[in-house]
Amino acid sequence: MPPLKADAGPLVAVTGATGFVGRHLVRELAACGMRVRILTRRDPVNSWWRDLALEVVPGSLNDASALRQLVAGTDAVVHGAGLIKAVDTAQFMAVNRDATRALAEATRRGAPAAHFLHISSLAAREPTLSGYAASKHAGEHAVLEVLGAGATVLRPPAVYGPGDAETLIFFRVASHRRVWVPGSTAARTALIHVSDLVAAIGKLIRAVPSGRVHAISDERSSGYSWHEILATAAQAVGNRAPKFRSLPRMALAAAALGGDLGRRFGYANMLTSEKLRELMHPNWTLAAEEQLTGVDWRPRYSLQSGFGTTVAWYRQAGWLADMPAQ
Repeated sequence: MPPLKADAGPLVAVTGATGFVGRHLVRELAACGMRVRILTRRDPVNSWWRDLALEVVPGSLNDASALRQLVAGTDAVVHGAGLIKAVDTAQFMAVNRDATRALAEATRRGAPAAHFLHISSLAAREPTLSGYAASKHAGEHAVLEVLGAGATVLRPPAVYGPGDAETLIFFRVASHRRVWVPGSTAARTALIHVSDLVAAIGKLIRAVPSGRVHAISDERSSGYSWHEILATAAQAVGNRAPKFRSLPRMALAAAALGGDLGRRFGYANMLTSEKLRELMHPNWTLAAEEQLTGVDWRPRYSLQSGFGTTVAWYRQAGWLADMPAQ
C-alpha cells in the first residue's frame, strides 16, 4: 500500500481517533487528501497510521486549552469521541453531553466557519432506554443549540468491521454448533460496515452543514432480525450446520445483573440492565425521513460481504480461530 500523506488539502480535526471507527476514519480522510489533526491522551503510534503524517494535540475533551488548539484554523471538526460504558448516567453525561458542548463552543469561538460533524448513535432516538441513550440525545441537542446550521449530526446504527472488539462476540457465538439467538423474533436492527460509515463521513464534511440530525445504515435500512444476523455470521465463519436456539431472557437478565452489581463498585461494564433494554428494543431500523440525504454516497458492503471481510481480518489478527472441519 503506498504511503498516504495527510499534509495537503482541508484541515480536519478528529476526536475519538484512537477508537475503532476513528482509526478507519483517519485513514479515510488522509486518503481523500485532507490534513488530519487528532486529539489524544496517549501515544498515537498505531500500526494503522504508520504511513500517515498527522498533527497531534495532546490532551482530552475536558482540557479547554487542548480543545482550542485542536480546532484552531480547521475547515471541519469530526467529533467521534464518547463513552459507550460508564458507572452511571452522570458519567455518561459528563462526556457525551458536557464535553461535546465544550468542543462545540470551542469550535464556535476558534473556527466559526468549520463544518462540525457530530457522530452520535441511533440509540439517541430512544433517550428513555438508558443513560447512554439519554446522554447521546443530550449531546446532539448541545451541538445544535451551540452551532445551529453550522453543524450536522449523524446517527449510525451498530457498526462492525475489521478491528472491532465489541462485535467479535457475535462471531464467536456463531462459531458454535448451537447458536443462541437473543431478542424477540420481531426485533430488527440496522447495521453498517465501518468502511461505509467513514466514506459517508468523508463526503459529509465536504458538504454544506445541514443543521439537522441524519441516520445512516447499509443497503437494508429496514434492518435484520437477530436470527438473520447470526445466520450470516455463522456462514461467514464457516459454520455450515448451526442449530439455532432462542436465548432465554432470564439468562441475559442474569448477566446484566452482574453488570449492574459491578457498577455499584465502580466498574463500567458493557452489559447492564440498561444495555439489555437497548439490546431488546424491537426497532432499530431507519425511517425514510431519518435517512442521510444530500451527499453522493451509497453503501458498498452487504451484510454477507461485510461479515466476510470482518472474519478475514479477525483470523489474520488471531482474534478468531478457524472452524474445525465439519
